Amino acid sequence: MSSERIGVLVLGLGNVLCTDDGAGVVAVHRLRRDHVVPQDVRIVDGGTLGLDLLALVAASDRVILVDAVRADGPPGMPVRLAGDDVAPAVYERLSPHQIGVGDLLAGVTLLDRYPDEVVIVGIVPASTELGLGLTPAVDAGLDDLVARTIAELERMGVEVEQREAPQLYASALGL
Repeated sequence: MSSERIGVLVLGLGNVLCTDDGAGVVAVHRLRRDHVVPQDVRIVDGGTLGLDLLALVAASDRVILVDAVRADGPPGMPVRLAGDDVAPAVYERLSPHQIGVGDLLAGVTLLDRYPDEVVIVGIVPASTELGLGLTPAVDAGLDDLVARTIAELERMGVEVEQREAPQLYASALGL
């Protein structure tokens, strides 16, 4: 494992082939496209990689998981989970890739490298069925999901700046 520490890891999770399950991935791509963060902050499209992200999470002091989260409430509703609410949520409330996230957090616990803070910033999905693109309710809440992720970064003392011009690589996701 690398000895280089990551101050804050913003990890977009989900499967872009399963409609709203891809909301976390799309959100972090927008964040990276439209904003600049300090060097000790990493913004990563974690997709459905699960345990493949173990070294990255283990090297992080704080982690913000951005994802679709099942919750009581209408599609597009914001969700924030922190502290003792995170562990049960990764097994019970995240979308189809949830087992990988649970294994990931269990793995960093076993390595005694669990981050000082883990927060889930999410959005309630309308659908996680096979299909490309977000549903209208989740698409309408995507800017808010990005803004709430930025608010978490700022709460953690990270300065986030608006980019003057969007980066071109993000266009592949239809952003």
